[in-house]
Amino acid sequence: MTKKFEVALIIDPGSPYDRRIVRGVAEYVHRVRREWSIYVEEDLVDRLPDLQAWGGDGILANLDDERIAAAVMSLGIPVIGIGGGYGFYEHHPEIPYVRTDNRAIARLGAKYLLNLGFRRFAFCNEPLTKFNGWAKERADAFADVIREAGFPCDVFTGRHSPAKQWRQAQASLQEWLAKLPAPIGVMACHDGRARHVLQACRTLGLRVPDDVAILGVDNDDLMCELTRPPLSSIEQGALRVGFEAAAMLDQLMQGNQLTQPQLSVPPEQVVTRQSTDVTAVADPDVAEALEFIRLNACKPIHVSDVLDLARMSRSTLEARFRESIGRTIHAEIRRIQLEEAQRLLITTNIPIKEVVQRVGISSVQYFNSVVRNATGQTPGEIRKRALR
Repeated sequence: MTKKFEVALIIDPGSPYDRRIVRGVAEYVHRVRREWSIYVEEDLVDRLPDLQAWGGDGILANLDDERIAAAVMSLGIPVIGIGGGYGFYEHHPEIPYVRTDNRAIARLGAKYLLNLGFRRFAFCNEPLTKFNGWAKERADAFADVIREAGFPCDVFTGRHSPAKQWRQAQASLQEWLAKLPAPIGVMACHDGRARHVLQACRTLGLRVPDDVAILGVDNDDLMCELTRPPLSSIEQGALRVGFEAAAMLDQLMQGNQLTQPQLSVPPEQVVTRQSTDVTAVADPDVAEALEFIRLNACKPIHVSDVLDLARMSRSTLEARFRESIGRTIHAEIRRIQLEEAQRLLITTNIPIKEVVQRVGISSVQYFNSVVRNATGQTPGEIRKRALR
């Protein structure tokens, strides 16, 4: 008979990111058929239960909050930390902890903007504090990838908190943006900061995405769709953060030791909306061909279809592709197919055979080979990591 446990989930359920963590916890409880009574409080004041009277069995808590960290450390029951990995968690690194992989998030964003054909890049950060070291991680990793690709990267931090000094913060952001060459791909440390960039572009008369393509992080659907144009964003692995944290807590409550007490979870995908819906290459024929490939790669199409559109010889178009994006026509078709394949593997439960059909690859065996060569993982391994 499964033992019943009382678990407190101490986060901010008003946050879209935290709500996905809750979904990940629920997914774990459902999948392994656990009998958990879970305390989750909507009111921020009451997020923390009366722990002395509560008498529960385990806690999943955001340890960035000093009050919460201090309260849960002395209870003598299993605690798993979730959060940014900074703030007050740094004082208790011995606590098992699950966090998003900030460097992987930045690398994904950098490669996404590189694949759009940009040759100029920038990262918009926020003023650094002891709580947001994750933002510096993202900025540093983004700049590293861009510079390794042979391009400069401008990083902006700013001196004013937008929450407290909105006008000054926006003025300095506008001053920075006005000096950047267009077209340029800009990644922001999170969706809120990306919206600040978009607002500054609007004030300056910069076109989004034609002059400035903007990519955020968190994929807060409501906030991303409220902007004009809608904001592209990286979906963090919050669902898996919740799942893995619940699995770790379960092990501790069962009296077992953890083999991996610290875990970083990679991001899921880039969700493209209008703020990056552009192909930023100077050659208009290549740009037209790239747009055709993006829209039709999974039908499928072949190199000959692209040549028919461009109305030029293969040798000429291949040379212009290599000069503009550093890839062949066939490599670009395959890249789009693989991007869609990984999205389907991560975000759906449809059979792999159907994934193969949807992305326009000829057979399951060939699909397995292509995916493994490109990612180092089989399709099944990619799907296992995604929980869905």
